[in-house]
Amino acid sequence: MSSSTVADARTFWELLERRVAETPDAPMLIQEVDAARGQDRVLSFREVRDRALRTAAGLHRRYGVGEGTRVAWQLPTRVETVVASLALARLGAVQTPVIAIYRGAEVAQILREARPELYLVPGEWRGFDYLSFARKLAAELPEPPRVLVAYAEDDLPQGDRDAVAALPAPPRTDLSDKRAPIRWVYYTSGSTGAAKGALHTDRTLIAGGVGLADALGMGPQDVGSIAFPYAHIGGPDYLVTMLVHGFPALLVEVFALPDALPAYTRQRVTMAGGSTAFYAAFLAEQRTRPPGERLLPSLRVISGGGAPRPPEMYREVRDELGCVLAHGYGMTEVPAICMGSPDDTPDQLAHTEGHPVTGVEVRIVRTADGAEAADGEDGEVWLRGPMVCRGYTDPELTRECFSVDADSAGLLPWLHTGDLGHLREDGHLVLTGRLKDIIIRKGENISAKEIEDLLYQDPRVGAVAVIGLPDPVRGERVCAVVERRPGVEPPTLAEVAVLLRAAGLMAQKIPEQLEVVDALPRNDTLHKVLKHELRALFAVLPWQDPALAGPGPGLTQG
Repeated sequence: MSSSTVADARTFWELLERRVAETPDAPMLIQEVDAARGQDRVLSFREVRDRALRTAAGLHRRYGVGEGTRVAWQLPTRVETVVASLALARLGAVQTPVIAIYRGAEVAQILREARPELYLVPGEWRGFDYLSFARKLAAELPEPPRVLVAYAEDDLPQGDRDAVAALPAPPRTDLSDKRAPIRWVYYTSGSTGAAKGALHTDRTLIAGGVGLADALGMGPQDVGSIAFPYAHIGGPDYLVTMLVHGFPALLVEVFALPDALPAYTRQRVTMAGGSTAFYAAFLAEQRTRPPGERLLPSLRVISGGGAPRPPEMYREVRDELGCVLAHGYGMTEVPAICMGSPDDTPDQLAHTEGHPVTGVEVRIVRTADGAEAADGEDGEVWLRGPMVCRGYTDPELTRECFSVDADSAGLLPWLHTGDLGHLREDGHLVLTGRLKDIIIRKGENISAKEIEDLLYQDPRVGAVAVIGLPDPVRGERVCAVVERRPGVEPPTLAEVAVLLRAAGLMAQKIPEQLEVVDALPRNDTLHKVLKHELRALFAVLPWQDPALAGPGPGLTQG
């Protein structure tokens, strides 16, 4: 099925039906069921469709779920989770997926805003009682949702043939209509404040997935993997890619190496990934193997996005894992923006976030005067296109982050991402930081990412985050926080300075402070580094200005 054919599909359900019509018995979802015996469960596209129909029939008959019914689900990455979500799509429900490992205030906020009529949970999972947790939260809401255990037959019965036949017609949505109904509400992780709810239609998610499919060029011979939470925006994004090209994916409920490797090997996975932290995990495991022994011989592409990727990591993946690293750029508001392609040059794969995907417009706007930047000139990244969300649950945030050109009547508004970067002459995007991640030292704007990419080249550094900390003299000082690499002594502050000077970094950008930690704090979805936690920690710890200290190897705290 070509992406142009998919573009005509108006809903997720129509997209699935088209794939079933073409390759009904091809495998779609794979999941390990018995690690000790090496047994996997495999469902075809037709089997997934039929199970989703029966689930939809059960939801409709018992609970009256139909078009517009608000349903939140907080479920791990399982076959049953994908089936339940497709069943809700068949009914035209408004889905609010919640990452399974979210807890407390964050989930409470999401439920208050989403006001679900049903709230699906896994029962007990990984030692946590979700049913009690959900009931407690629901009881505190003005309109308590009905809490269901999604994997229990008593709570989510499968409808019989008569119940399936009695289902109302699938909802229809004109993909050319900007006012298509909201079917999905995806919340950001809230890593720097309250979670933001991005409003998506079937159209926005399909458009993002088609862009990803075009860039990666997967085929029926491939086997993908979903090792990140399916409740993340990347879940439907990847699902569309599978439906476009007709390939299966291995679902990994808990991504941990080396435990997950046997399933990857048995199924001969050809594309793996998730984010930079996932690449690093595969590299770390590869380094435990004898020279010349490939971790995953079938792997040809490792891909993902959601967090910065140091250019040096491209070379490491190529040389050590023996495959292509095709990194991309996406966000909860826009599931696919740019994507590296296996056909890109090594320079493009190492030093850019890829080319803008099919359908997205990228504009770089100068922060000083709001004018459009030239090729190679940094500015804020603005986006427009069919995959951009239709706003936020908070109308004020929508007004703040979206704008419409005076001369672009009828076109979608621009989303102001808060990301900084530039477009190269070849059309590929380079991200250089965040508006909120710029360090201002004595009036000089300093990009944290530039320093991070250089520090990552030091083999003694496992991962690195550069932050600005309050300073009475400089306004902000530059602090590098490095993660220890096992069995290796980390560099000193003086050695860091030598490395950065040798790379040609100007003196004003060289860190005044170095902190060493066993592990950087990360969020629970794509494992992004939580810089606000680092700022809060190191801003209050004692610090000695190296300019005032005596001679020595450099200051290293932590």
